[in-house]
Amino acid sequence: MKDLKVPKIYTIKKTDKEILEKWYRLMTIGRAIDEKAPNYLKQAIGWSYHAPYAGHDGIQLALGQVFIQKKDHMFLYYRDMLSAMSAGLTTEEIILNGISKATDPASGGRHMSNHFAKPEWNIHTMSSVTGNHTLHAVGVARAIKYYAEDAVAFSSLGESSVSEGFVYEAFNGADKEELPVVFVIQDNGYGISVPKKDQTVQRKVANNFSGFKNLRIIHCNGKDVFDSMNAMAEAKRYAMEKSKPVIVQANCVRIHSHSNSDDHLLYRSEAERNYVMDYDPLEKYRRMLLRYERFTEEELRAIEEEAKLEIKTAHKAALKAPDPSPESIFDFVLPEPYSADKYPDGVHSKEGDKKKLIIALNETLKAEFRENPDTFMWGQDMANKDKGGIFNVSKGLQKEFGPKRVFNAPIAEDFIMGTANGMSRYNNKIRIVIEGAEFADYFWPAMEQYVESSHDYWRSNGKSAPNIVIRLASGGYIGGGLYHSQSIEGALVSIPGVRIVYPSFADDAAGLLRTAIRSEGPTMFMEPKTLYQSPKAATVVPDDFEVPFGKARIRKEGKDLTILTYGNATHLSLDAAKKLEEESISVEVIDLRSLIPLDEEMILKSVKKTNKVLIAHEDKVFGGFGGELSAIITEKAFEYLDAPVKRVGSTFTPVGFNTILERAILPDMKRIYNAAKDLISY
Repeated sequence: MKDLKVPKIYTIKKTDKEILEKWYRLMTIGRAIDEKAPNYLKQAIGWSYHAPYAGHDGIQLALGQVFIQKKDHMFLYYRDMLSAMSAGLTTEEIILNGISKATDPASGGRHMSNHFAKPEWNIHTMSSVTGNHTLHAVGVARAIKYYAEDAVAFSSLGESSVSEGFVYEAFNGADKEELPVVFVIQDNGYGISVPKKDQTVQRKVANNFSGFKNLRIIHCNGKDVFDSMNAMAEAKRYAMEKSKPVIVQANCVRIHSHSNSDDHLLYRSEAERNYVMDYDPLEKYRRMLLRYERFTEEELRAIEEEAKLEIKTAHKAALKAPDPSPESIFDFVLPEPYSADKYPDGVHSKEGDKKKLIIALNETLKAEFRENPDTFMWGQDMANKDKGGIFNVSKGLQKEFGPKRVFNAPIAEDFIMGTANGMSRYNNKIRIVIEGAEFADYFWPAMEQYVESSHDYWRSNGKSAPNIVIRLASGGYIGGGLYHSQSIEGALVSIPGVRIVYPSFADDAAGLLRTAIRSEGPTMFMEPKTLYQSPKAATVVPDDFEVPFGKARIRKEGKDLTILTYGNATHLSLDAAKKLEEESISVEVIDLRSLIPLDEEMILKSVKKTNKVLIAHEDKVFGGFGGELSAIITEKAFEYLDAPVKRVGSTFTPVGFNTILERAILPDMKRIYNAAKDLISY
């Protein structure tokens, strides 16, 4: 088998004594820390969350042993302490994580204790959302296959997390794409206090997936070191050589409570607790070493004494390590974006033929795919012969760049988003563009992975960020009704860690898309779909146009009133401003373009000039982004206002299907005009 650090077949008699000693040392140190961790909380030192792994020792040791640092990729879960140690994390690093020190290699104290990682070794940061990293493992396995890397992605999870829909999506996607990923299910029979019988009718949950064509299932005794090692070695060999996914179901026991916030005395009988203690993997391994005369009692005690000393030394060092500083909370919210130096203000004066917004997007996508061969795109209904998305924005991309770079995804929005996060972790050169859903209204199933991606950079203390552009056809005015005409940016702006842009014209759409693709970190790219083919949105589009994030654009200068707007409402505002101009009212229309980051400087400068502000957007007034804009102006420019800040937007209802209902709900030019008149006469 390629690249394994240990032999293929393991037995107590044939395995080298040096390896047996290494394993015993790891298991002894790990178990001692596992039992010591709750004391840190009692002493108010930290480790406020600890999920003991005792009873999972065999499979966790094996998982770490078959993993190769900086080559394979590993996604652990919160019970995987021994897996992390077996993969190479030191005793001190484990304790640093437990007591949330600034030098914790996983997150610098930003994430919960017991969430072990070391991104520089490809031991990736994990979520507290159980099983969600299965999608990340599938995504990075896609990259492993594409780049023909001799490696495997490992995803570890408990059996109860298999009940989550996104875990099924991960298994289904890995099976469909035939990816080298190994899913390790550590089955201890409980999801906190919920017994397995309340999760599934299958005694072995992996068998729920036995009908998958390319997915191999291997069962093993996760309490036994040798059975676990053989199972993991075979799983890695098969995944690498066949480029197909494997589930390893490891039968374990949970000796203690789920975590230090759980009390298993409330739901487990004394007989059951005694039963699981009898199957302690560490004690079994120790007995085997003695029974087969591989070690003497004195040798094992010497190892145990050395382990105690190592833990004591690591404990002292960890206590002396620095704590995170309060000032650091603003570090690593988002990576520095592409600088967009060619057009520092995001404005051009070039002449030529106008292009529609949809053409500007399509041509920019093609240009960026030519510029960077490590650019990929997938989504629903977007790459089948001449079809290029529901609106044909991606038309011709698969034909030019091939189905390995541009392809359809299953109708599973969380899968689309989660695998983008995972694939981008493989190499920082990779840039991924996804159609997060066919319409923005359908993006909600992906919100779990959207939130996950939003804090990856912050959570990893700046070590990793998903380089993803999420394209969403947004807004109404198409008679689409529910699930085809809603605006969702008001909800999205409350989540830090993602740039959000919303262009109104073809040139801005092209310039922002170019900047977004070239930047590190995630960007939500909202596309006003009713403007795709609209002559109003057509402009001259320079081939090299770039728009910096956080730079608004004055679409019309004025002195009596400022209208802040974006998306479809920009054109309604310009129409209203034109009508007001005929009445000798001078209106300044500012197209925000970028919601996060926001051009506060331009906004406040205009407020100080005109002294009256109208905010116009398509989203609902209540809970919409305009409320945040109004608050900023009130807090930072109140003394310059000659009237209250006024907002125009949709009613606090869903957007209806019948065009009569749609017209009653969505803002129009007349509402903006009337609101402006009211402000002028205030």
